[in-house]
Amino acid sequence: MKPEDIRMYTRVGCEDSNAARDFLEKQGVPFEEVDIDTNPVALEFVMSVNEGKQRTPTFEADGHTFHCSPFDRQKLVREFGLQRTVAARKRRGGRVRD
Repeated sequence: MKPEDIRMYTRVGCEDSNAARDFLEKQGVPFEEVDIDTNPVALEFVMSVNEGKQRTPTFEADGHTFHCSPFDRQKLVREFGLQRTVAARKRRGGRVRD
């Protein structure tokens, strides 16, 4: 089941955030992006859910929070109920059905 509302907390220059953004955009997943460097409330929230650490990207989706640092494509697939693309299955040697 795909979440209805996804908020991704990021910061400028974060490679993990850039990779997550690119992945979600390619998957066609809508999300709101919040920069923790310009939003002190967002920074406080990220630290409160990550044991005092500024881990980005941190996601909030339908009341569930998690970070994806380091970037982990499979974690996003699991957390958001996404299907792996045909190309990804082929690269991994998996079967592809028509």
